[in-house]
Amino acid sequence: MEVISENRCFDGIQGVYKHRSETCQCDMTFGLFLPAEARDNPVPVLWYLSGLTCTHENAMVKAGAQTWAAEQGIALIFPDTSPRGSDVADDDAYDLGKGASFYLNATQKPWAPHYQMWDYVARELPKLAFESFALDQKRQAITGHSMGGHGALTLAMGLENRYRSVSAFSPICNPTGADWGRKQFSAYLGDNEDPWQSHDASVMMREVGFDGPVLVDTGTNDQFIDLLRPETLAEATNARRQQSLIRLQHGYDHSYFFVSTFMEDHITFHAEALYDK
Repeated sequence: MEVISENRCFDGIQGVYKHRSETCQCDMTFGLFLPAEARDNPVPVLWYLSGLTCTHENAMVKAGAQTWAAEQGIALIFPDTSPRGSDVADDDAYDLGKGASFYLNATQKPWAPHYQMWDYVARELPKLAFESFALDQKRQAITGHSMGGHGALTLAMGLENRYRSVSAFSPICNPTGADWGRKQFSAYLGDNEDPWQSHDASVMMREVGFDGPVLVDTGTNDQFIDLLRPETLAEATNARRQQSLIRLQHGYDHSYFFVSTFMEDHITFHAEALYDK
């Protein structure tokens, strides 16, 4: 693992690291914030999955998450959103290819050789992180924005007992029912829609739910709200009687101004679960 940078941040360290991924068959980069408490003992972990067109860097520099993570003594991991490299398949559209993995394992050409992001986030990167840093594997939570909110919700429900809590900022809630989903699932997974269902948060909420608290925020002025379909997730959580708080925030859009406004709420929410014995 190569150290790209390490900077002192709120008495902790904000690092950026690169490693060779066997899962994605390319070099991958991730950000990691370690609070001061990690100098003495392993600390809880909050995973943050970013959205379309982003890299590991967007949330790391725009979300203001380190302020509140340092206050709570929580580490933050910022994975990249897709495989990278000159030999990695891409598309001219911003919502397919690099920066648009949808956090799944592609089965179709030309995507399958590199686009194995479910396994990367669920298995390879956690193994590397827990072996290399003072992180508590038993205390994990996950959040994300937009495509990353979709990823956070589906990973939380797909990996039983992995995460104590899950939250999302303006997540893609029903990708099988919107253009942000059907287009990408057809490309990555093929036209048979059966495998799509395990990557749809609203479907998964109805079928399996989550054994823990859920928090979701979406802005009423989100320019992509018709693609996000937050009402489908609300209906699914109500039908399942899932422990959840799903909020529509008046006047907010899809930007990181929105994310940073409610970041304290989300980290406090996760801290309550991560420190609950």
